[in-house]
Amino acid sequence: MKFVTRLIDGVDDPLRWDPTAVWMSPEISLWGWGEAARIDPGPGEGRFEAIVREFRRLLAEADVEDPLGLEGTGPVVFASAAFADGSPSSVAAIPEVLLGRRHDAWFLTTVDGAELPDVATPEPATDRARFAGSSVPDVLWLEAVADAVRRIDAGELDKVVLARDYAVWSRERFHPPRILRHLLDRFPTCFVFRVVDLVGASPELLARRRGTSFESLVLAGSAPRHADPVADAAAGEGLLDSDKDQWEHALAVRSVRSSLEGVCDDPTIPGEPRLVRLDNVQHLATPVAGRVGDGIDVLGLAARLHPTAAVGGTPTQKAVALIAEIEGMDRGRYAGPVGWMDGRGDGEFAIALRCAELSGARARLFAGAGIVTGSLPEAELEETRIKLKAMMGSLRAS
Repeated sequence: MKFVTRLIDGVDDPLRWDPTAVWMSPEISLWGWGEAARIDPGPGEGRFEAIVREFRRLLAEADVEDPLGLEGTGPVVFASAAFADGSPSSVAAIPEVLLGRRHDAWFLTTVDGAELPDVATPEPATDRARFAGSSVPDVLWLEAVADAVRRIDAGELDKVVLARDYAVWSRERFHPPRILRHLLDRFPTCFVFRVVDLVGASPELLARRRGTSFESLVLAGSAPRHADPVADAAAGEGLLDSDKDQWEHALAVRSVRSSLEGVCDDPTIPGEPRLVRLDNVQHLATPVAGRVGDGIDVLGLAARLHPTAAVGGTPTQKAVALIAEIEGMDRGRYAGPVGWMDGRGDGEFAIALRCAELSGARARLFAGAGIVTGSLPEAELEETRIKLKAMMGSLRAS
C-alpha cells in the first residue's frame, strides 16, 4: 500500500458523503471512506496490543509519503474496543481515503490513488425511533442496583457502574450523517464519532497523546440540566456539594492516577473537580495532564486506563466481575475506548458513551450509572433515562 498525504483547500460538510469513520472535535477532525485494511483483534486483554501490532506490521510494508508530519496525517487507524475482555466485538480499520482538519489546516491522505467521493449520498426518508425493549426489564435492573448497594455496604467493593441498553427500531434505515450532525450541533464540545457503525458523542477523553504530552479528562458524578438558570445553577452547586457524587468522582480520579504509575510518574491533577455542562446533563470533571515516554503510544495508554472507575468501578477486578454477574447484558463496545491513532503513536481516545450501535433500521443505545454507598435505585434509573435522551433525540432527528 502507498499512503500519500497533501494539504488541500477546506471542504464544506464532509458528512454529505457519508464517511464510515468519523472523529470530530474542536481541535482536530477526521473523516474516512473505504477500508484499506480491517483489523480484528479478537477478545482478550491483548486486544489493544493486537491492533497496534497489526497496524505497525502494515506500516512496515507500506510506502508512506507524508511531507506534513502532523498529528493525524499519514496512515491512521480508527479503533473501537469492547468493554469486556471476553467480548469479541473489538474492531479497527484503516481508511482508504482520509480527510482531516486541524484548526484551519486541511489535509488528505489516500491509499493507492483513491480519491474523495464526488457525489453526495442521497438523503433517505425519515421515520421516528420506536422502543423495542431492553435486555433487562427496569424492575430487574432496579433489583441489580439494590444488590450492588448491599455488596458495597458490606465492604466487598467501593463502586460499580451498572449499564442498561435500549433497543429501538424504525420503518426507515437510520442515516448516520444526520445523526452525527445532530450530535455535533447539540454537543459541540464532545468527541463525535463513528467507527464501524458505533456512533456517539462522548464528553470523556480517555487518553490524548501528542509526542510526550498526555491528557485525560475524568468525569464521574452527574446531575440533570434545567431550562431555568436558577434551577440549573442550583443543580450544579448541589452536585459540587454532594458527598455521594464527590466520593464517586474521587474514586474515578484515583483509578486514573493508579493506572498511570510507571508511565506518567508526576501527573498534574487538580485537587477539586469542576463542572462540565452539556446540553442535557452536567458532570463533575477533573483534567489530568503529564509527560510520557516516547515508547508509549495512545492505544497503549488507553489500554492502561481502561476500564476507569467512571465506567467500571473500584477495585477494578471486583467491579468488572460484579458487572458480568448482575448487569445481565453484553455491553459490546459501549464504555470501551474509541478513537484513532496515527503512525507516530499520537491520537485521541474517548470512552464510548452517549452512543448507539446502528444496524439498518435498528439501533441499540446504552447508558450507565455509578453505584456507591447511598445510591438509590430509582434515582440511578432516572439518571440513565436522562443520559439515553441524548441519543434518542439524535435518532429521532435521523
